[in-house]
Amino acid sequence: MNKNKINIKYCFIVIMNIIVICSANIFSQSKAGTTIGQFLKIEPSARNSGIGNAGAALFGDATSVYYNPASLGRLEGSDIQFTHTNWLADISYNYAVAAVKVGSIGSFSLQVTSLNSGEIDVRTVEQPLGTGERYTVTDFSLGVGYGMMLTDRVSIGAQVNYIQESIWHSSLSAFGLNFGVQYEVFKDGLALGASVSNFGPRSSYNGRDLYLNYDFNTTKYGDNDEIPAELRTDSYSLPTIFRVGAFYPININESNKLLITVDATHPNDNYESLNVGAEWTILKSFSLRGGYRNLFLTDSEGGLTFGAGAQVEFSPGYIARFDYAYGDYGRLEQTHRFTVGIGF
Repeated sequence: MNKNKINIKYCFIVIMNIIVICSANIFSQSKAGTTIGQFLKIEPSARNSGIGNAGAALFGDATSVYYNPASLGRLEGSDIQFTHTNWLADISYNYAVAAVKVGSIGSFSLQVTSLNSGEIDVRTVEQPLGTGERYTVTDFSLGVGYGMMLTDRVSIGAQVNYIQESIWHSSLSAFGLNFGVQYEVFKDGLALGASVSNFGPRSSYNGRDLYLNYDFNTTKYGDNDEIPAELRTDSYSLPTIFRVGAFYPININESNKLLITVDATHPNDNYESLNVGAEWTILKSFSLRGGYRNLFLTDSEGGLTFGAGAQVEFSPGYIARFDYAYGDYGRLEQTHRFTVGIGF
């Protein structure tokens, strides 16, 4: 057997073992429904969302870093993308990412994510119709990533994220790590990928909303019944997700290309599920997409996705891309994602 093939397989197996061991440690200590940073689970890419959010093995654009940072190593040039989503309950979600290829060194990326609930009425037991005050829920994430080709077929990558959540006057901060590997089994053919997202320490809320005045003994008069105190909140982990997936491109002819992709996901706050999808590209410019997310997930809401995209070369070496995706969320209704990007 060729020595280079042995080295490639050895590198891929070693990295896969590291990811599996880390994910096993993560999930063996986790409990369902007890994670912070839920906005980190919102998939930002209209292209990937249109094919059922199956992106562990995909590469070729900057938003692929969300699913697997190893995709950065396979970028052929630099790429900038922005996504806006009118999320569930009229929540505003925005995502921007820029990836720059630096010769043979690899590619670096900068990612910003923001979510805003809009103003919400403050209600209490005594004033259920509202106190006249209003508050907002805001989430923010800033990530810096790097990916490189370890061999001619194996790429690796990692991204460090700073995460902040705020509810009125209380907030939490945390750091998370994404890392992954991709392996191209055949040149321009079958590719495999595995990644871990949002691996990091536990965190808890603090702020002046947790301050209160406490009376040690409500039956005793004459003592201090307004002792300054603070409620203590428990700490929770980030929504860590282990993904493993594959994609297979089929070149129908020079003008038509079909891409089939599938992911298996194992989150620490839900059951395992599958994401599947396909993309049909016509004349290398127009794409039609369809898929299904959270297949076999217990008590899932919706799952059907579809979308479309177009890319235009408006100047030599510069390509503009426009993508749209629809996602069905059952009783929560649907979402619409719009992504615009420039590759050069």
